[in-house]
Amino acid sequence: MAKIQPLPAASSSPSSADERQSRLQPRGEQVFTVWMKSLVFGGNGCTVYGADGRVAFRVDNYGCRGGREVFFMDRDGKTLIRIQRKSFGVFKRWEARRYFDGGEEERPWFTLHKARKGGAAVTMHGGGRMYTVEGCSRKSDYKISGAGGAGVAAIARKQTASGIVLGEDVLTLTLGSEVDHLLVLGMVVVCGLMNRCM
Repeated sequence: MAKIQPLPAASSSPSSADERQSRLQPRGEQVFTVWMKSLVFGGNGCTVYGADGRVAFRVDNYGCRGGREVFFMDRDGKTLIRIQRKSFGVFKRWEARRYFDGGEEERPWFTLHKARKGGAAVTMHGGGRMYTVEGCSRKSDYKISGAGGAGVAAIARKQTASGIVLGEDVLTLTLGSEVDHLLVLGMVVVCGLMNRCM
């Protein structure tokens, strides 16, 4: 019979809070793999893998596909963002609120609503910055731009090293170096909700 033993703790390893914070800090260009499937059996959401192939973040709504509320979590299951769909007739918008150790922020962190020509507009609360999502009506190929139209992220279908293009539910997210990665990942989740991929 095989024995299962825990891995020895490394004395020089950073705490989980330090590791989590380092994953959220902007650094050089980063590439994530986004799989539009939940790790929870029967759940609806997506899973984000880092360049090392390990789960970096996950999203679950624990309800029906296209639910009104999803939770964006780190790999340990700690909630980082709560995203809610707000509706008033045909006017729909999504609000994201950050979670900290003390709980949820009162004001939304950002709001995303549909714009013309299959795009979306993102408004940051507090800073007044604007982002645009160009082509988010397409499920697997769009880009996010900041002020002045400067590209901050690109989303496309994942392609293997041998050139095979994977299905529409496996995406490559390339992030620029000067962008808040958590912010862009939140926008990608909202686009998935808009396209009813989750």
